Order: sequence, then structure tokens, then C-alpha cells
Amino acid sequence: MWSVDPRTGKQRERVAVEATAADVDAAVRAAHAARGALADRTARIALLRAAAEELEAAREEVVASADAETALGPARLNGELGRTTYQLLAFADEVADGGFLDVVIDHADTSLTPPRPDLRRYKVPLGVVAVYSASNFPLAFSVPGGDTASALAAGCPVVVKAHPDHPATSELCVAALRRAAARAGLPEDVVTVVHGFDAGVELVKHPLVAAAGFTGSIRGGRALFDAAAARPVPIPFHGELGSLNPVVVTEEAAAERAERIGSGLAGSMTMGTGQFCTKPGLVLAPEGEAGDRLVEALAGALGEAAPGPLLDTRMREAFLAGVRARAELEDVTAPVAASAGEEQAVGAGFLTVPAGRLAAGGPHELLLEECFGPVTVVARYRDTDEVGSVLSKLPGNLTATLHLGTEEADRGDGEAARLLGELTGLAGRVLVNGWPTGVAVAPAQHHGGPYPATTSTSTSVGATAVERWLRPVAYQDTPEALLPEELRDDNPLGLPRRVDGRREI
Repeated sequence: MWSVDPRTGKQRERVAVEATAADVDAAVRAAHAARGALADRTARIALLRAAAEELEAAREEVVASADAETALGPARLNGELGRTTYQLLAFADEVADGGFLDVVIDHADTSLTPPRPDLRRYKVPLGVVAVYSASNFPLAFSVPGGDTASALAAGCPVVVKAHPDHPATSELCVAALRRAAARAGLPEDVVTVVHGFDAGVELVKHPLVAAAGFTGSIRGGRALFDAAAARPVPIPFHGELGSLNPVVVTEEAAAERAERIGSGLAGSMTMGTGQFCTKPGLVLAPEGEAGDRLVEALAGALGEAAPGPLLDTRMREAFLAGVRARAELEDVTAPVAASAGEEQAVGAGFLTVPAGRLAAGGPHELLLEECFGPVTVVARYRDTDEVGSVLSKLPGNLTATLHLGTEEADRGDGEAARLLGELTGLAGRVLVNGWPTGVAVAPAQHHGGPYPATTSTSTSVGATAVERWLRPVAYQDTPEALLPEELRDDNPLGLPRRVDGRREI
């Protein structure tokens, strides 16, 4: 596997070789053998905290490598590394708390009809987890990212299929994680990396892989999802595949702050050269003077935006071809045309179209598909009925945003509530008067959505991401001496739990 400079398209260094089927088998079997060591919650806590420390110690080298392979810039990548170490520490705290085990104890009660036996339930790890790295987040959604951190927190060893856009960074990060495992007294094979397209296919088919997490394209993710479902024993496949992230701007909002919304949209859609999974790709703005001001503000802000490189040549070509195909549709205009810049760079732009064209369907439905890169579509609507018609044609999304006027938001009237309800049906995270780029790592966060945004109802960000790698087990009338410590009456581990319907601790 070669490391390539996206700013020039030239090879930098050869980092690794593509894993063979035998290599994948060896990695999975080694991970499977490490499951027992991860059963110790104390060791898992030590691993996650040591991983954060090791990555922090290697910050300068990791950020330099990631920038050389992605061109995302040191400022962005330093922030992403901070987010990554925070995730690891947050999951360590989650393991220490123990609430994710969801311990429930119902003692036997013969007075009930029918009588209730003694039942005790908690959650256990699934087994080896396959993680497929993202191209656009070489740290937070790749080797040391949220999928890996949450799987390790659950007690699951991980085999990561590295993304070909940043193989050198992947090797640096897995080395840090394996050093952390050794420090925690765990086998280094609790985390392993494999490279190559065929390795990714072999990984999802391996009989000892118990679940998979994926962040990438609809085409690639759907192929792996189907492979996971077609196995003799199907496995959970938690895939993030693609998202348009619609934005609705009401007439009151546009009248009140059109210029601020237009400039905010420009900043959001160009962040990371438009390569965020939460980039707003469709904006419904009103016709008329206020909507015109919004469009003018967007055009002015994009006119000042500097061109930037995409993650690789293939993505650049797909972006330019996608913009051309959309711009050629009838009644589509390009006030600021997305364009090819010097060398590997691209310039940001946007397209406008009457919302009625989208509501009518046909070839204009292409505008309702994600175009990865710095471009968005502004659909000008005549009334809220047109807004509803367009929203009814959208697939599932990670986010949906509603911009309201101040009085409109304070009133909470029927129209605002109706629009919010329509957007809630489309996305896993609904924003009001904000922008979706940037996903806070917090217990209440949900980063997922209806298909094709994700292939499950789970989140890949936040504390509850750990639930993807666990399954519940109930023990009935089991002698105390045979029960796991987590389910014993004396609660030797001090876990939060519900006993006979009451919360404890």
C-alpha cells in the first residue's frame, strides 16, 4: 500500500502490503484469542486511557502524517486528534460507571400470577469486531476512532481495515494502540490492522467476526452490508453510508437574517473542503426578496473561499463529474460554479433550482443525492406545500436543520412544529437555527439515521455507541455461586442496576 500526497497526486512511500486471506484469518484468530483478556473491566479502562496517552504523545508525528496523506491541515487534524483522545477517555469513564451493562434483577415472586422465577439480565460482548476506516476522518472515524474505542469498551477485540487514503497514519495509530495494550497488560492483538480491498471483503465474511462498523460510501457499505447478511450466520453491520442533510429556511428566518444564514451556510458546506458527512447538501429557501438576499450572501462568501484539495484523485473526478451532471439539468443555475483548481484543488460552488422541479421528480432527483465535496443545492420554494413535497422525496439522513425566525421559534406555532415533525422523520439529529457540521461527543448525541444514512438505528458517536457491540443475556433460577459477579445480590462490583423495579446506585 502506497501513501499518496493528495495535494500533488504523487506517491510518498510504500507503507504496507495488501493482506491475503491467510493474513486476515491470522489477524481475526489472534483477536478472537484475546477476548478473554478483555473481560476484565479494569484492564479495559487502563487500555482506553493508555491509548489516549499514547496518541497524545505521538501527536506531532501522527498529525504530520495525516496532513501529508489527507491535506486536511494541521489545525483541523490537531482538533480531530483531541476529539479522538477525548472519545477514548469518555469510553473509559463509561466502562468505569458500568451502566452500559444494563443490569436488571427481578427476584422470584410466587405471589404473582403466573409466579415469576428469579431472572437476572446484563449485556455481554459480541466478539471480534471488524472496523472499516473512513476516508475523511483519518483519526476520529478510523483506526483509533469511535468504532474501535466503543468496541474495546464493550470488551470486543478489533480488526481494522485501514483506508487506502491514509495507510501511514493507520500504521502509526495502530502502533500506539498496541503499545497501550501492552501497558495495560493485555495482548497487543486486541487491535490489529489489515490493508487492501480484498482484505475488507474477507474480513466481513470471516466466521469468527461477530459484528462490523463501517463509515463510507453507499455503494461500498451496501456491498459489505449484503455480505454480512448473506453469511451462514449473519452478523450486525452498523454502516454509515451517506447523507444529504437537508436544511429548511422559513420565510420569517430569511426575512430576519438572510445574510447571516447565507454566510453560515457557506462556512458549513465548505468545512473540510465539503468532505464532512454532515455537510448541508440541500437547502430549501423561499422565493422572493429575502431568499434572494440569502443567495447573494452565499455567493459572496463562496466567492472568497480558497480552493482546496479533495482526499484523492478519484474523489476529485467524481465530484467534478457530479457537479457537471447536476448543472446540466433544466432550470438549474450555478451562481457560483464549483470548479477544478490548480493541481488537485477544487473550488466551492452552489446550484439553484425551483423547488417544484424537485417535487416533480424525474431526472432532477439527482439533486437529492449526496455529492461529496464543496457544493450544495439551494431549492427555491413558493410555499410550505412545496417544502413538504420535496421533503417527502428524501431518503434517510444523519441530520436535518430548520431555520426559524425569532418570533416563530418563540411561538412554537403549528407551522414550525409541523416542519420540525417532518424533519424528525428524516434524520437522527434535528437542529434548529444552527449548522450540522461538527458532531459533539456527548452522552446525548446520536450520529445515525434512517437508511441510507445508516444501516441500523444505533449511533456511532456518544456513550450509547457501545451498545452496538453487546447482546443481552438473562439467567433464570441460577445459583448465586454460578452467577457472574455483575448479577450477584451483594453487587461486589458496585454497578448501577435495577432490582425489583427500583433503581440502585
